[in-house]
Amino acid sequence: MTLLALGINHKTAPVALREKVAFTPDSLVEALASLKKLQGVDESVIVSTCNRTELYVNTQDDSGQELLQWLSDFHHLDVEEIANNSYVLAQEEAVKHIMRVASGLDSLILGEPQILGQVKQAFGDAKHSGMINSEFDKLFQHTFSVAKRVRSETDIGANAVSVAYAAVQLAKHIFAELPKRSVLLVGAGETIELVAQHLKEQGVRSLAVANRTIARAEALAETLDANVFTLSQVPEHLKDFDIVISSTASQLPLIGKGMVEKALKQRKNMPMFLVDLAVPRDIESEVNELGDAYLYTVDDLQHIVQKNLENREQAAKEAEKLIERQAGDYMTWKQSQQSIDLVRQYRQKGMAQRDDIVEKAKAQLAEGKNAETVLEEMAYKLTNALMHSTTLALREAAMHDDPALSRWMGQALDLSDFSSDNNK
Repeated sequence: MTLLALGINHKTAPVALREKVAFTPDSLVEALASLKKLQGVDESVIVSTCNRTELYVNTQDDSGQELLQWLSDFHHLDVEEIANNSYVLAQEEAVKHIMRVASGLDSLILGEPQILGQVKQAFGDAKHSGMINSEFDKLFQHTFSVAKRVRSETDIGANAVSVAYAAVQLAKHIFAELPKRSVLLVGAGETIELVAQHLKEQGVRSLAVANRTIARAEALAETLDANVFTLSQVPEHLKDFDIVISSTASQLPLIGKGMVEKALKQRKNMPMFLVDLAVPRDIESEVNELGDAYLYTVDDLQHIVQKNLENREQAAKEAEKLIERQAGDYMTWKQSQQSIDLVRQYRQKGMAQRDDIVEKAKAQLAEGKNAETVLEEMAYKLTNALMHSTTLALREAAMHDDPALSRWMGQALDLSDFSSDNNK
């Protein structure tokens, strides 16, 4: 059996094609059932996210052509279009790839942690569908262990590489006990949603959302258990917040120097941390002139993100070395299992031949044939049966004039001529 990885991701295909080959939770169940019926497929896992669709399959088809055809048939797409925008990896390269994916090394944002949970979910779905046997169980459990080691033994996830995450990490550095701080989110778009998600992960409980449209703010606030008010109410509530993070589509600043100065006086000069993620700016740059106000813009955060990205790239090199070693360990285990399987098959074949010949001998004895003749015939047939395959292999080695192979086989079969020749 060959381990194959067939995939399409953000590096190889545009979003229009990635959308077409993605699997919904409902279609995933159908897809796994369909793969199960595919001739030669023993195990399979389908990883499907917004940036990738990948099939991991233990199969007799080492070319990947059957998988390509299956994927195109399942989604009713042209097979050439998929072939031109995909990749097929086999054996150790496939092992390295799934480990890189689970560790966040192949993600759009280097080192992002969500992908590990998505791969775990894909494995769970495949196991529930009966598509996991011992080999894939070993592979994916080993992969999850490697991904955890990558995160604990390198700095791949230690530094922020998105402005939303950088804003929250910066707030965490300024305020030691971030969960106890009050946060005002100005706006309710995608960037603020990401900020809110990171704040929630950090355990922040006191949150409020201010937006021009109350309905949009309420939809976001519902997931955060946050208060809601309009942009016009920001001046009267500003004093209640330690952290203000803003990202709207306003063409003019919403928070001015005077508004912040008044809020600071009402706070008795307790510091305020403000982050402006908007372009054009939501917060007047003059706010930075106030002694107890700490204002960071999107440009400030971009510098942090760039520096952190460089740090992650260095960490990624360390992670690649770890994955290289661990993929090698898995392949060593896999090869050892194959040798165990060969020994098992060889013994089963020998015992089956023995049982067949013994049964025939018993039948002859029951018919009254001479016992000595039956024993001689049984011994002759058993010897021939057990030696037949080995004799053919020895002849094949001799015909190919391969002394090394002949010597190895002779030693393996404990033939004295070869053993003594080797000791000369």
